[in-house]
Amino acid sequence: MVEDLDDPRRIEPGFVLDERAMLEAWLDFHRVTLRLKCEGLDARALRRRPIKTSALSLHGLIRHMAEVERGWFHRVLLREPDVPHIWRSPDLPDADWGPLDDADWSHDLHTWERECQESRRAAASLTLDDTGVRHERACSLRWIFNHMIEEYARHNGHADLIRELLDGAVGW
Repeated sequence: MVEDLDDPRRIEPGFVLDERAMLEAWLDFHRVTLRLKCEGLDARALRRRPIKTSALSLHGLIRHMAEVERGWFHRVLLREPDVPHIWRSPDLPDADWGPLDDADWSHDLHTWERECQESRRAAASLTLDDTGVRHERACSLRWIFNHMIEEYARHNGHADLIRELLDGAVGW
């Protein structure tokens, strides 16, 4: 039987909320889910890539989502195209995924948490209909929230499989 990830930090959104509250709550639900999937493992396990055909690791997922948070909420929503990447560069476009040999888990987790907080701040004073710019086209905060929920949900599925392969832990 698969057990629920029972943790007071992970709050399933109410069934009846206004749209903004629903989107924010689901995004935070998925952020916490990713964090919980990483807890209880040492840095070596977090760096492991248990799927031989994939570069995915739990540590890499945290770094990737920090880059995604920064990209959507700062570069797109706030129209700050010059905000630098955290790990990526033109020479290393996939550097969020690795190499991770010298990566510092505590530092990278803190970076992701900071980016999540910055994303909340970026969105706080805007309406769902306010727009940023993505590929020279308007992109609403509503769209960004929905995309971020989808992005986390997809990667949380990856995290489920990685965690199960690492130590057998499963949970919805």
